[in-house]
Amino acid sequence: MANRDVYVVWDEAVTGYDFGPTHPMHPLRLDLTARLAMDFGLFDLGNVHVQPVGPIDEGKLARIHDADYIAAVRQAGAPEGLDAEDSAKYGIGSEDVPSFENMHTASAMLFQGSVDAACAIIGGDYDRAVNFSGGMHHAMPGSASGFCVYNDIAGAITEFLDAGYERIAYIDLDAHHGDGPEKIFWDDPRVLTISLHESGKYLFPGSGFPADIGGLRAAASAANIALPPRTGDADWLRAFDATVPALVREFAPQVIVSQHGCDGHRMDPLTHMRLSVDGMRVATGWVRDLAAEHCGGKWLATGGGGYAILDVVPRAWTNLVAIATGADIDPGSPIPGRWAHYAQTTTGREAPLSMTDGFDGDFTAWSGGFDPESELDRAVMATRKNLFPFFGLDPYFD
Repeated sequence: MANRDVYVVWDEAVTGYDFGPTHPMHPLRLDLTARLAMDFGLFDLGNVHVQPVGPIDEGKLARIHDADYIAAVRQAGAPEGLDAEDSAKYGIGSEDVPSFENMHTASAMLFQGSVDAACAIIGGDYDRAVNFSGGMHHAMPGSASGFCVYNDIAGAITEFLDAGYERIAYIDLDAHHGDGPEKIFWDDPRVLTISLHESGKYLFPGSGFPADIGGLRAAASAANIALPPRTGDADWLRAFDATVPALVREFAPQVIVSQHGCDGHRMDPLTHMRLSVDGMRVATGWVRDLAAEHCGGKWLATGGGGYAILDVVPRAWTNLVAIATGADIDPGSPIPGRWAHYAQTTTGREAPLSMTDGFDGDFTAWSGGFDPESELDRAVMATRKNLFPFFGLDPYFD
């Protein structure tokens, strides 16, 4: 019987990861999420243990990131900053990743939060953990990228590997390709990375195509489902259904790590996807179910992208916490009045009225057959053809 205690990372200090008032990744999105989860009573549940970020373990950070890069991040957050050459070399000081005061400590806190979550599961007291302030999936070993400084996902996965886990499945639901974990574990057959994203033909970081399936020492360890722009809920869920469950089943992971960037929402300013919080809620429930079916419930979930900071992020990640705790929120539930007042006072805009966008979760399962006239189905089939034979699966029928 799986342990249903849930380790939730929340620490107000993570809002120090702040690129400035006009940057899309505003820390208010984290504050609003935590407050909404609190107002739904999720942090008060008997099986939920909310923990601050522990002391930063510089050694664990150095397992993922190059020493010269960490030094550059420290320097970028100091009064004198980085020179132009180092700024360009390390991806810091750009429009995407502006430098800010205390940059190293603020970034390392997000990293440490996911490492702490992994340690909680490894220790045996928890099967599930959530760090919605994490999910920095674009950070590379030697450079910042796409609003991400340190790769907390890779830190958590490495924690599991160092603890003796031999099969870890990583599922990335952000609208952008999960390029950081894929690159870091490209040649490691112990880690299966699955990324369901808008095609790199149209969206940053311009990578993650169906033929990208892992390195020479780890063939079929990377799965990329590159979707057409304007993909909506029903097609997105169909793409997930057509790929993720079969790959996870055949890989047989001991733990699932997932990234729940909610920037695929139709209101998000940075992508072309057309999802709803309802579609995201359904997919998150599927990830929970996969963990329950294949790895005794062991599941570590992070946040990620998401730039509609009032209308989308708090609802999407409050649902994430709720699903992890087993206290799923009815989609028709009204938004708590106290939160709505706080959100309106803080942002100057009216808050959403309820936890739903009106999508009923209906989609056409892949088992019904492949439609060669469908752009979505052709995108899915490209992934299946590249990967399924490695797992002994038929790309057309399994």
